[in-house]
Amino acid sequence: MRMISEQARKVKLLIMDVDGVMTDGRIYYNAQGEESKSFYVQDGLGLRLLQSTGVQLAIISGRADRCVEHRAKALKIDHYYGGVHDKKVALADVLKKTGLTAEQCAFIGDDLIDLPILTRVGLAVAVPEAPPQVRQHCHYVTGNPGGHGAVRELTEMIMQAQGTFDAIVNGYLE
Repeated sequence: MRMISEQARKVKLLIMDVDGVMTDGRIYYNAQGEESKSFYVQDGLGLRLLQSTGVQLAIISGRADRCVEHRAKALKIDHYYGGVHDKKVALADVLKKTGLTAEQCAFIGDDLIDLPILTRVGLAVAVPEAPPQVRQHCHYVTGNPGGHGAVRELTEMIMQAQGTFDAIVNGYLE
């Protein structure tokens, strides 16, 4: 766990996949064929808290989705890439825009399409539902499943490693 804390301490940008990470991976369609998803509210607060400490946020998703665009805007996520077929190209773009290195990034994913980022960042994280071929390339696998607190778990781990979490909690206690 010490190595993970050291890697988390360096994180300046948290990058996330969406389906299976920020959501439970289910996609709902209504009778008109419109898509909807469910996001876990505590993940959202965790992201806002992490952002308040100076860590930037990004979404790199294989699917272009209006639901996700709305969620990204609501959370004021700094960088949104939807409908990405080659995630390493999106990673290179966000690194160029931010001036950060891959070592300063954390990424949380859940499937094979995420491997090009997971194998390049300083802190690679998977949800427990990820296939073994993905989990084996990660530094950490969350205890919470995707769409049910996995993102919150990671945000708190980063804040704890960076020494910012206690001040946030104490701010709510005052």
